Amino acid sequence: MHRPAPAFPALLHYEVAHRILMGYMDYYYRFKLITKRARLRFEARDWHGTQADARSRITLYREEVSRTSEQLARLMEDVSGDTVFWTRVRDAFAEEIAHFNTRNIAETFFNSVYRHSHGIGADPAVMFVLRTGTYREHRGLSAISYNIDLEGRSLDVVVRQVLDYFPFEVEWDDRERDIALVARRWAAHPASASTRLEILQSVFYRNKVAYIVGRLLDHGRVHPFILPLLHPDGRGILIDALLLEADQVVSIFSYHRSYFLADISVPSDMVDFLNTFMPSKQVSELYNAIGFEKHGKTVFYRELLRHMRKTAKDPAERFVTAPGIAGMVMYVFTMPRLNMVFKVIRDTFAPPKQVTAETVKAKYDLVKRHDRVGRMADSYLFEKLALPLDRFGPECLRELVDTATSRVTVTDDCVLLSHVYVEKKMTPLNLFLQTADEAMAQKALRDYGRAIKQLAAANIFPGDLLLKNFGVTRVNRVVFYDYDEIELVTDCNFRHLPEPRTPEQEMASQPWYYVGPRDIFPEEFPGFLLRSGPHLTYLRQQHGEIFDADFWNDLKQRLLAGEIMDVFPYRTGCRFLQ
Repeated sequence: MHRPAPAFPALLHYEVAHRILMGYMDYYYRFKLITKRARLRFEARDWHGTQADARSRITLYREEVSRTSEQLARLMEDVSGDTVFWTRVRDAFAEEIAHFNTRNIAETFFNSVYRHSHGIGADPAVMFVLRTGTYREHRGLSAISYNIDLEGRSLDVVVRQVLDYFPFEVEWDDRERDIALVARRWAAHPASASTRLEILQSVFYRNKVAYIVGRLLDHGRVHPFILPLLHPDGRGILIDALLLEADQVVSIFSYHRSYFLADISVPSDMVDFLNTFMPSKQVSELYNAIGFEKHGKTVFYRELLRHMRKTAKDPAERFVTAPGIAGMVMYVFTMPRLNMVFKVIRDTFAPPKQVTAETVKAKYDLVKRHDRVGRMADSYLFEKLALPLDRFGPECLRELVDTATSRVTVTDDCVLLSHVYVEKKMTPLNLFLQTADEAMAQKALRDYGRAIKQLAAANIFPGDLLLKNFGVTRVNRVVFYDYDEIELVTDCNFRHLPEPRTPEQEMASQPWYYVGPRDIFPEEFPGFLLRSGPHLTYLRQQHGEIFDADFWNDLKQRLLAGEIMDVFPYRTGCRFLQ
């Protein structure tokens, strides 16, 4: 409903701040509503509903920012708000959220509304660009964890107490059996000497798994304590594993996975908690993992500013072309010591690429909303991102301006990018194999095959399976990052190559049979993936089924039937295998 402007124009700044605050409150209410029903979905085995909620929560932020901006346009239709006016708006907004547990998230919402309304990049004079305070002023008013003293207590009693904190409304499969399994594995681990267990009150839900998350404190050392719960068809809830090692847990919170649905009261405290047993994770990644990806983007931007300040006197720390074969669709650049790459869509694409820039944007949006199963790189989309001109190497700047002219503006002191994706830096798989020893090469090829299979299980066909389109992470995991040709498996037509019937057909340089726009012939994959040799032989031995149309058509039929396949973010050897 359209509300009139205030009777006292001198208070318009307060009214504008109030409208933004109401937009934020509506957003956060709907965010919480989605996360609160995740338990109900898990209990009902409503896996499609869980995935739909995860997708709708991603679009929720954009919807609320847009709606709030439209309200402000009506409220300020006769007002030209200048920097002085908007500074007063910001100060009024800051006063209202001063005691919020989610103050940092609210500041990011304000920034988004301001940018959406003005169509500009970050404006430090008005926006909350630098971190304001510590967000820790009211620590303890909203506890996020249960604390259990372990001194002199048997582990089975402790596990039972942990489960009592989470009274699901459905039956367990065999609760006492699971308690015994967890206690036995815990007792065999050095973490059994810990003195205290802290369990987060929020259960983390994603796809078909619920995670009880905690940490063990052991005289200054911190261990994760993760219990993945399943609810299989025809059975009650059961514990699938106990994860006590950081390297087992990092993958669960990976930048390459979908965001958790978790009912979180104090996001900053939650991120601090998680960071204690995953210190290698950037704070921005952890905000992403718990569903606040827009604030994760804000935190990343601050991390980027800090990196550039710290390296300002280092002449080698300049933006340069990223290593690897140059992409036909994207120009990719990075800094040598920055663990991220920047990807800008080129103005024209070299043959045989036939996609458009709008298609590329749509594919990236699909990946953002899809289940990435740990095999597709997440990205931050920045519009109107300003980077210092003096931090660009000359070749990088020349390539950027020459190939993406419509998306680049160079001023006296900055390079303004109108549309850029920022992703984690990885080593292209083709480059990795060139320098890897035999054991590491075979491990990478095994994981490459697993990546293709897990993407297929999530209804993603990468389209272009070339090794250069896959990267190897710092933990040697293979991840796909080139999205301009991805398709849903269910939209593809997988075919066997027809047998030639005449010598002319057998010798033809072009297909003599009809090929539809979405026809795919898996038997052709080996010819363009790898040269004949030990790597291709090994890949065939380990994952030869990916070259068979029957494999893909079987998966397609299961997906069309509505099956959501299990892709676990921890090793099979960690599972209790019940």
